[in-house]
Amino acid sequence: MTELERYQEIERSIITNYRKKIWKKFIQGITEFDMIQDGDKIAVCMSGGKDSMLLAKCFQELKKHRKLNFELVFLVMNPGYHEINRQKIISNAKLLNIPITMFETNIFDCVANIEDHPCYICARMRRGYLYNKAQELGCNKIALGHHFDDVIETVLMGMLYGAQMQTMMPKLHSTSHPGMEIIRPLYYVKEEDIISWKQKNDLEFIQCACRFTENCTICDNGGGGSKREEMKKLIKQLRKNYPNIDMNIMRSTQNVNLDTLISYRKDGKTYHFLDNYHEKQEEK
Repeated sequence: MTELERYQEIERSIITNYRKKIWKKFIQGITEFDMIQDGDKIAVCMSGGKDSMLLAKCFQELKKHRKLNFELVFLVMNPGYHEINRQKIISNAKLLNIPITMFETNIFDCVANIEDHPCYICARMRRGYLYNKAQELGCNKIALGHHFDDVIETVLMGMLYGAQMQTMMPKLHSTSHPGMEIIRPLYYVKEEDIISWKQKNDLEFIQCACRFTENCTICDNGGGGSKREEMKKLIKQLRKNYPNIDMNIMRSTQNVNLDTLISYRKDGKTYHFLDNYHEKQEEK
């Protein structure tokens, strides 16, 4: 089978074998959260992992339908990969027929000696570079490959480690780059289905964007001891007794009853249930 035939077969699998579990979920996220408008120029940000590679293929498929008038840039930032991983991204993009735009940075070198919260600083720097490059290319949105599992893991991490109730939003305005938005079109796509798509098509991607774990990047075995990995294991354990636990976590972010919360924040202001507690009683 030629490379041309291979990428066409991979594309076809998204709208045939994975039509229900990937394609329809991709469309659902875009439609429900109004992620794309006519005239958009979207930078599809690609780390080289399975999620962002699938996201790129879904966008290419969506572009074929021509129901919306938008442009795409497939943006790859090199934060300082070892050459074997940089070449893996390039070869996968060629195999999948994705015309990537790659640019170089020295982010890994910058954070190599940082002891306090290096992952947080690295993520902020990567996001900033992506915004800047996307704006330079005339884009007004960046699309990230976060999926359903990322969302529910974030909810649990916020509660268990951050002592707050929050979620990963499907889209949001940038506070540091006016006129730019982040969108997450894989919001409803489950990781197990992305892995299944990858395996069915015999694809091999790098695992993550971190040089310090690159000794295991040509695999998808998980990150080991990270808090996110702990959440994956916790959800997997809970699912044994409660099969719908992941969907319930997701739905809880869309079914918040403010009358039953002690306090909440909105637009930088904190509201407490005692603020109008007595007034409500008088109304009754």
